Amino acid sequence: MISKRIVLKFPPKLVDKPIVYKLVKDFDLVFNILRAKVTPKEEGELVIELKGKKQRYAEGIKYLKELGVKTQPLSQDVTRDEKRCTHCGACVTICPTDALYMDKKSMKVIFESAKCIACELCVKGCPPRAMKVKL
Repeated sequence: MISKRIVLKFPPKLVDKPIVYKLVKDFDLVFNILRAKVTPKEEGELVIELKGKKQRYAEGIKYLKELGVKTQPLSQDVTRDEKRCTHCGACVTICPTDALYMDKKSMKVIFESAKCIACELCVKGCPPRAMKVKL
């Protein structure tokens, strides 16, 4: 069994298609929507956790790519510029998943990208603009 958090970017022509339904029905995958931005006739973005047997997962990802859906691991979506970070902790107070937290010993902000759901609250709330969305 495999479980990964991924970002799916849909071109406008695919926004109204039942793509996630087909992942469930045809590839026996389980999904959990973490974030969705879908607007008719515009690019759609879906952040999901996708689970299933390794082979079926690979087949599902292949299906998405063949359709023209861009896929990337979630950890590539939000990044931190270590040179800009002042470890002020402003991001820690607004992170809903504790992906950002203060290390009590060093008093530095730690970023665990595996916990990040790419809600982008940290990007908006970071005074030195160290948190960025990678496009």
